[in-house]
Amino acid sequence: MKKVIIFGATGNVGSYVHKYACEYFKDKYEVIATGHRRTDFFDKQGQKYVSVDISKADEFDKLPQEGVYAIIDLAAQIPSYMEGYQPEKYVQSNIMGAYNVLEYSRRVHADRILFSTTVFDISLSATNGAVLDPNTPFNFSYKGDHAVYVITKNTAIEFIKHYYEEYGLKYFIFRFPTIYNYSPYHYYHPNGVKTLRPVYRMIDQAMKGEPVELWGDPNYAKDMVHVYDCAQMLCKAVEVSRDHGWYNVGTGIPVTLREQIETIIKVFSPENHPSQIIYRPDKQVGGGFLMDVTNAKEELGYEPKYDVEALFRNYKEEMRENRFKTLRCE
Repeated sequence: MKKVIIFGATGNVGSYVHKYACEYFKDKYEVIATGHRRTDFFDKQGQKYVSVDISKADEFDKLPQEGVYAIIDLAAQIPSYMEGYQPEKYVQSNIMGAYNVLEYSRRVHADRILFSTTVFDISLSATNGAVLDPNTPFNFSYKGDHAVYVITKNTAIEFIKHYYEEYGLKYFIFRFPTIYNYSPYHYYHPNGVKTLRPVYRMIDQAMKGEPVELWGDPNYAKDMVHVYDCAQMLCKAVEVSRDHGWYNVGTGIPVTLREQIETIIKVFSPENHPSQIIYRPDKQVGGGFLMDVTNAKEELGYEPKYDVEALFRNYKEEMRENRFKTLRCE
């Protein structure tokens, strides 16, 4: 059986993508998880896992050397999980790591590679109300804590294009906005500072029946894509008969702030004591853009399955299941 190898399978998104891929490719491909950390999480579920530091070329000798059909590369150093500011980690992971993944793909004669980047590469175009085309040219700031991250991801993409032209390695690039999925770790690190994610603050308030603040314009809208819709798009790209493609990950469906918070209250608040919304127009929010997913639908057969209520009901289910608790807390 041919193999699909997922780099970054221990990550917040990668762990869900791996779960989805194992179910999607059952009896079609052997799915192998890889990640930097040492863990027995996958072994306990009867799944194959290989610990690999992608910044070190000799680590790839641990992986299969034949029968590899597709590589899904989700491994990266990202700003939201970096404490402080250590730009050299972006270079080691996002450039050298990606290069080593490409070299491994070439050596084992993989048919294709799937690679994730983020909407930060077009952040200056991602203004409120914008509909972002997947072919939008790079447009980002060379200042700030995200600059080196974006530069390293863009550099990796240039390497990927080279490997297609030079070696025929098919490639598919996926631009991620915020990918929504429940995590036992409720924090991120804007500007290197550990901070509770707003969605978990609102869920906690709703569960207690406490008021939930709505900042800014209630009709401000954004794209909210569930991790399993992201995984669906990736898995369909493994099977598609194409040489390359560049896709936005999203739904293309606007979700207003009011709808988001009303849904959180509907799903999480006690029926006899639901939270009330407190409107705070004095506090502004940004980033209300939509991802154009037309080409993903036409070329991959992608069709988003999770609306905002299904998204938060899955959060609630995963909170009860807490399937990735040991993986996040190891």
